[in-house]
Amino acid sequence: MSRYVLALDQGTTSSRAIVFDRGGRAVATAQQEFPQIFPQPGHVEHDPEAIWTSQLHTAREALARAGATAADIAAIGVTNQRETTVLWDQATGAPVANAIVWQSRITAGLCDRLKAAGHEPMVRGKTGLVLDAYFSASKIKHLLDTTDGLRARAARGEVLFGTIDTFLIWRLTGGAVHVTDESNASRTLLYNIHQRGWDDELLALFDVPRAMLPDVRGSSEVYGHTKADLFGAPIPIAGAAGDQQAALFGQACFEPGTAKNTYGTGCFMLLNTGEHPVASSKGLLTTIAWRFDGRTTYALEGSVFIAGAAVQWLRDGLRAITTSADIEPLMQAVPDSGGVYLVPAFVGLGAPYWDPYARGAILGLTRDSRVEHIARAAVEAMAYQTRDVLEVMQEEAGLQLPHLKVDGGAARNAMLLQFQADQLGVPVRRPVVAETTALGAAYLAGLAVGYWQGLDDVRRNWALDREFSPAMGAEARERGYKGWRKAVTRSLAWADDA
Repeated sequence: MSRYVLALDQGTTSSRAIVFDRGGRAVATAQQEFPQIFPQPGHVEHDPEAIWTSQLHTAREALARAGATAADIAAIGVTNQRETTVLWDQATGAPVANAIVWQSRITAGLCDRLKAAGHEPMVRGKTGLVLDAYFSASKIKHLLDTTDGLRARAARGEVLFGTIDTFLIWRLTGGAVHVTDESNASRTLLYNIHQRGWDDELLALFDVPRAMLPDVRGSSEVYGHTKADLFGAPIPIAGAAGDQQAALFGQACFEPGTAKNTYGTGCFMLLNTGEHPVASSKGLLTTIAWRFDGRTTYALEGSVFIAGAAVQWLRDGLRAITTSADIEPLMQAVPDSGGVYLVPAFVGLGAPYWDPYARGAILGLTRDSRVEHIARAAVEAMAYQTRDVLEVMQEEAGLQLPHLKVDGGAARNAMLLQFQADQLGVPVRRPVVAETTALGAAYLAGLAVGYWQGLDDVRRNWALDREFSPAMGAEARERGYKGWRKAVTRSLAWADDA
């Protein structure tokens, strides 16, 4: 029997590969960052070739570190930064342009025009999403509209569209398989989450040819096999899910009412709502969590665009720290943020504000303010934004969370998680395996090929590393949050010239 499952975790700033054993433990990990491209303020791109080469390199390196060959791998699961849009030549596999990243606001004006024309209620009703530049459809339209001859080629099926999962699976199979799963399809603004299919009215609205779209499959099934020359022998590719949905699965949040929050480049909270979608009127997204064992599970989601990326900005922009891990000792140098708030609206604000014209701001500075206060404010912003989302989520879902499961790179920061528990007033629970995004992809793939027998295997593997209990008084908690909400109002509509 095969010993392991390989997860490919293609993120916004780096590609990772993790080899997992039957106990859900990481046996070997490899990670590689790749360049971020900023053609103009608010616009973010990636080179798809850099994504592919970094992901292939980490996969091979993880296998080598595990002392494993293709014969040792039961299946590969793929999880990915969502909404990021890649178009490539069907015959050659070459990208026709840089990928437009989910963070990019390049199509904010287009979305504004569609909203002004009254299309948002129809879009929201079918997709569960807001009409925003965050999602894939307007990015596809932008590429087709701005590249000569591309639309005609796409209509003939000569140019293919995919989110990152689709692009990677296409490359891994040597162009034999053009698929996505329901969780990723539900993030495009082109997929009807109720009828579960590409929607003709949405395709017409965004002028996207159906011929360029991938087949939509379940999140846990064999899609195809890797080319033999990539890893020495074919390996089944048997699982796919968008990164946040994969983390929800990896956290064993299988019952309605269970939730997780991931602190990555952005910050994403998902609440399992079962087999029935819950509509939101206050800025949350209704999305597909996964399709597993013939059933589609839905979730409510709050999407925060900038979380850990604010720490990267402190590292790369301000050069206040050398590595991201330096942020915690910098925070420890001061007892609090000294009244400083950092609103990391570098590419606008997501839930529950949905303002593409908001911009970053540092407020509350005095002569006594130091870089340590700014560092602390950057981390506290993750917790404040999470509270923004959770308050709306609990109201709309009609429940109170008993605790919050957390994961992602920034979940290693104990000061963040303590402040998060203080702000929410409920315990925050960190699992032993914090890389639950990759683990969720591994579980989906392994379940498809019988490596794990069922969801009970996943539940048994989940283990608590540490629980953070609220320790802040109610008065201090509300005073801090009031200051945060005031700071947010100063950043809204900053880049709106209208």
